[in-house]
Amino acid sequence: MLYSVWAPTTFTPYQRIPDFRRKRPIHTKFRVSASIPDTHGPKKEYTPWLIVGLGNPGNKYHGTRHNVGFEMIDSISQKEGIKLNTIQSRALIGIGSIGEVPILLAKPQTYMNFSGEAVGPLAAYYQVPLRHILLVYDEMSLPNGVMRVQPKGGHGHHNGLKSVMDHLDSCREFPRLCAGIGNPPGTMDQRAFLLQKFSIEERKQVNAALEQGVEAVRTLVMKGFDDGITRFNLGQKYKYHKVDLLPKRNTARNVKGERSTRN
Repeated sequence: MLYSVWAPTTFTPYQRIPDFRRKRPIHTKFRVSASIPDTHGPKKEYTPWLIVGLGNPGNKYHGTRHNVGFEMIDSISQKEGIKLNTIQSRALIGIGSIGEVPILLAKPQTYMNFSGEAVGPLAAYYQVPLRHILLVYDEMSLPNGVMRVQPKGGHGHHNGLKSVMDHLDSCREFPRLCAGIGNPPGTMDQRAFLLQKFSIEERKQVNAALEQGVEAVRTLVMKGFDDGITRFNLGQKYKYHKVDLLPKRNTARNVKGERSTRN
């Protein structure tokens, strides 16, 4: 696969400069494209995706419920072999691809409530359309370990998501991958719950969900919102529920038969 990148030199290196950076005259317009050599026609080009996980930087917050967005980015990075080794626009980023589609992974280093200060500039710099900005974040309205992919939506009082929307001109028409973390038990303070680490059982559920989330991201990036995403959402919705497959009408017949026998 071939990659081509043109951009002003505004990168700040983190460990090392990625290999995709070219040593050539600087252009003012940026473009990313992934192409496959094709002897039968012109090369195919794909619109890049910006995939952002929300969380708080630092070891203090590692493994907490509020940082599950960061963990999703780490999982994608590991599975797809994309190194997060550059700081740009106050975010830790990595550039690579899923299949033939170029992607930019990002973990804002601004702290959760100011995530938009990183996402907005990155989206503008790389000229990524709203429909290709995928936000990954924790969601208390979903049970722990349950994920959901949506094409758009509001912020649901999530401060990180609200900040991103504020820096995208209040637009809400961008995809998001919600990772369920459940609700605080009893009268537990919400902030304390978000900054708490998962229990052993919860961690098992989250780890399994992260693997499933990587597959959902692959499907979305390569095929869009097709039947695969619908099946993923349906499977996640009922993953912890046992569904009774017996038709109700059979039960009704049995009851009717019992009544006739009694008569």
